[in-house]
Order: sequence, then C-alpha cells, then structure tokens
Amino acid sequence: MKKKILIADDHYVIRIGISYMLEQKFSYPCTVDFADSFTEAREKITAENYDLLILDIDMPDTIHKAMIKQLKNIQTDLKILIFSAYSAEIGIQYINEGAEGYVKKDSGEEEVFKAVSSIFEVGYYYPQVVTNMIVARSQKKENSIEKLSEREFQVFKLLAQGNGNLEISNLLDLKMSTVSTYKKIIFEKLNVKTVVDLVRINDGLH
Repeated sequence: MKKKILIADDHYVIRIGISYMLEQKFSYPCTVDFADSFTEAREKITAENYDLLILDIDMPDTIHKAMIKQLKNIQTDLKILIFSAYSAEIGIQYINEGAEGYVKKDSGEEEVFKAVSSIFEVGYYYPQVVTNMIVARSQKKENSIEKLSEREFQVFKLLAQGNGNLEISNLLDLKMSTVSTYKKIIFEKLNVKTVVDLVRINDGLH
C-alpha cells in the first residue's frame, strides 16, 4: 500500500526536490502532496489522512511549536518530520512537542531516506547530534536513571523495549494498577512525557 506524504515548505525547489527523491528513488512506494503554508497544510490534513508530514517550521503563517499539537489534534496518528535549517536544539523542542523526527535542510539524500524509513518502521527518527543532546540531558541530575529503584528500573527497561502495561504486569507478576503507578513515578523521576522519551534514554545507556 502506498504511503501518503505531505511536504509543507514554502520553497518550490525544495518541495519538488524531495518529492522527486521519494517518488523515484525511495524504497517505499508513495504519493506526495504539497503545501506552501501552514494554513494549507492544516487544511489538507483536515481533508484527508496522511502517513507523514515533512514540515518546514519557518513558513509564512507558522505558529511555531504550537503547530505540532494543532496538527495532531486533527489527525492523531499523523507522523511529523521536522525539516529545517535551524539547529538540533530547535529540533529537540519540536520533538518534545510531539514531532517524530528532525532533519536539517542541508542533509544529504541518504539521511532523508533514513529518516523517512525510520519513522515508517519504528515510529521516530533522531540524527546522532539530537541523540547526543538527549543523552547528555538525560545524564543530568533531573533526568538521572540513578533516581529509579530496582523495581522501577525493571519497569523502565520493559517500557523502553516496547512492552505495554499488561505485558509488564504478566512478566513481573504485578497488578495492572501497580504497573500504572510505577509508570507514572518513572515519568516524574526522569522528567519525561512519553514512552518515546524512555526509549531515547534507554538507547543512551548502551
């Protein structure tokens, strides 16, 4: 089944260039649509579902980080790849708002393919520079894994490996309510909001 991709960028050459790469050279069969403003992107996402939005964050009429939640409210399963000339520091801010990945505009064809493939296959993509920053932050006191008790660490590892509450309940012989409590405590101690954040921290431990 073809993947539906929306490219939102106010530069015609960039839209056409990415479209050509994806439609002619990408390993996934896909159809590509365009938007040259945030308003148009929002209208198109309202009208039909897309598997991926490749989003320039510096288009006319953008509302910056608030765009992510607004678009996710329209289509909850929409994957968003930030495509920007801004630094990884800015990319992380958008990832924290719910975007699934970030790629700089000066990245090569191979990295763009890698990013899109990763989002389709595992649900997210972070280039090495972003991963390094996230790991560095996770090692700070407020995100220290050392804050977790032995049992909390077990639950953390299982969550980061993709296990749901029911699976963890069975694996550790715990009540579902107990697993939920551990999950809440882990999120608070590590200062994270999503399981994807736990995955990033876990990846940085290896």
